[in-house]
Amino acid sequence: MSGADPSCGATGDVHAEGCVTCGDAAAWMRVVTVDAPNALARCVDDGGRGETVATELVGAVAPDDALLVHAGTAIHREAGAPAQRGLR
Repeated sequence: MSGADPSCGATGDVHAEGCVTCGDAAAWMRVVTVDAPNALARCVDDGGRGETVATELVGAVAPDDALLVHAGTAIHREAGAPAQRGLR
C-alpha cells in the first residue's frame, strides 16, 4: 500500500520504536480465513498468535496472503507471500 501514514513508521521498514502516535508496532501476519462481507481476516503471526484484522485498506485478501498489520488494521498486502516474510 502506498501512502501509508509515515508518522506510524509503517511505510515499509518497521522499526522497534513503534508508532509515534499510538506506540504500536506493525507486524507481518498470514491470512488464515477471510470474512469478506465484513472486510475482516483471521490471521496468525510467526509465533502462531491469532488476531482478527480489518482489511478494508488493502482490498480483497485470500488465505496465505501476507499482511502488514498495525493496530489491528492491514496496511499492506502481499498476495501469497508468507514464505518471503518468514511466516509459516
